[in-house]
Amino acid sequence: MDLAPALDPYEKPPDHIRNVYKKYQKMKLKDLDQDVDIIDFARGLSDGQKESLTVIRELEFDQLVPVLKAFEGPESAPRIMDSPIHIYEHLDLPGLHIIPRLLPTSTQLTLLSRLLHRDLSNPSHLTNIHTHYTLTYPSPSQPPSSSFFSTSPTSPHPLALPLSPTLHPPLPIHHLLTRKLRWLTLGGQYDWTLKRYPSTAPPAFPADIATLLASIFPETKPQAAIVNLYSPGDKLSVHRDVAEGSRAGLGSVSLGCEGVFVVGGTGRKERGEGREKDVTLTLRLPSGSAVYMSGEARFAWHGVPQIIAGTCPEELADWPAGMAEGVEEGVFEEWRGWMRNKRVNLNVRQMWD
Repeated sequence: MDLAPALDPYEKPPDHIRNVYKKYQKMKLKDLDQDVDIIDFARGLSDGQKESLTVIRELEFDQLVPVLKAFEGPESAPRIMDSPIHIYEHLDLPGLHIIPRLLPTSTQLTLLSRLLHRDLSNPSHLTNIHTHYTLTYPSPSQPPSSSFFSTSPTSPHPLALPLSPTLHPPLPIHHLLTRKLRWLTLGGQYDWTLKRYPSTAPPAFPADIATLLASIFPETKPQAAIVNLYSPGDKLSVHRDVAEGSRAGLGSVSLGCEGVFVVGGTGRKERGEGREKDVTLTLRLPSGSAVYMSGEARFAWHGVPQIIAGTCPEELADWPAGMAEGVEEGVFEEWRGWMRNKRVNLNVRQMWD
């Protein structure tokens, strides 16, 4: 059953959100650092931002350790972070939850490897490449041969052959992984043309990632996810997620370079006034942070106008060099630094109640 029948997936976003989006689309780093409207927990909050953000829950890191160890492996030792971990809600957009520091570096690295070594190499998880190309997958034997990153970046052999050779050129591995690969789906495969999910049973959602996400976003059952891969200069247009047959919240985890995230709605009652106003918020999301859009924020307009170059944490910047489970150090050395100017964003949603 469609629980959001009044929301048109083809509707254009309101001007007040589009204008804010355009403002940040080409803003220079020095101006981003000084912009008083951006909610940037790393820089510190202004007095007005402190009044608008309330801590709705505190999570002790020790509570997360069993979950993280189960995900990373029994021999892992997730690095202690600041505790307690604060989960904030913005009073102008109830249901918008922000966790500025959540996943430790070791968990981020493990998640990257599971997504981009294992899951990207599984043909059941479609990518944007499949729209115009036939993709040659790595051998499904033993790592590292089961990863696309096992192929040398200097290899001229095309791994993606165009469906229409007169319209698209073949893609060698470096061009494929560095520029052309934009997204990967897990679980339910969203149809971007028809703006809906297929009625057929979806591929299995990776169980370990589903368990991790369910522990972070307990009100949402992970049934479908989009893994966005961004480079500086890329963006995500303002949109709403209205195709799901569930009002369960949308969860998002950021890895790598920081992203500017714009989110807003229309017709909210202004705090303390009783009159309606348009709400647009701008967040700067660092690696390891999470956002949850639920309640009034579930169907909010949102987009990513900018990826901030040079902001990937050093601990992640060399990935995938020497950072794969069960693989000797140096196997992916030729790809060292691939992550330095990348942002990987994992967006999870529940398709049905």
